[in-house]
Amino acid sequence: MSSTTARLALIVGASRGLGRAIADDLAGRGWDVIGTVRTPSPEPTGHLTVEQLDINDTDGLAALRERLAGRTVDLLFVAAGTTNNEQTPIGEVSTADFVEVMVTNALGPMRVVEALADLVPADGLIGVMSSGQGSITNNETGQREVYRGSKAALNMFMRGFAVRQAGSGRAFVLMAPGWIRTDLGGSEAPFSIDETIPLVVDVLLSRLGRPGLAYLDRFGRTVPW
Repeated sequence: MSSTTARLALIVGASRGLGRAIADDLAGRGWDVIGTVRTPSPEPTGHLTVEQLDINDTDGLAALRERLAGRTVDLLFVAAGTTNNEQTPIGEVSTADFVEVMVTNALGPMRVVEALADLVPADGLIGVMSSGQGSITNNETGQREVYRGSKAALNMFMRGFAVRQAGSGRAFVLMAPGWIRTDLGGSEAPFSIDETIPLVVDVLLSRLGRPGLAYLDRFGRTVPW
């Protein structure tokens, strides 16, 4: 890594769910972790400190970038996301609902990546929370059409960013963690946070020092585009 001191991870969207679990897991492995939240909670504990950020607030993002000036972020991961109208055919989704999901799941994460990328060293990693439902190849069931489209868009935007950054040496990851029991995933999801997140973090850490973009599930398997 870039330093012999404690490594630093920045997890955007760490107030709850998968983002908070990733932040806690990394902190438990000895990483220093900054987790961003929309409201000033949870309280910092141990290796975890908290910064306030709404992923769709461009002024707030610029302010966070200023506060982090001079820091080296070995691992930047954007976990924030949302969903709505899960059973509604795309042609019946309102413009407002479509824009909300697309901005939060695709444009917002890329704004964060673009704004903070220069904090990540050549041997660091930039990742975003994608989904297996962002795979066009694997879409054999339909449903969740706005959500699927937002994650497919995120995948494309990250691919474009990675191409522009091809000479940087950085690793880039689109993470598809699986269907997990969270507020977003719902109570019917087959997998718990506790059994899933350690695998997700293992995959992220395994990509450090491996340049280029990978679209992976929690077992490190490539997800088809």
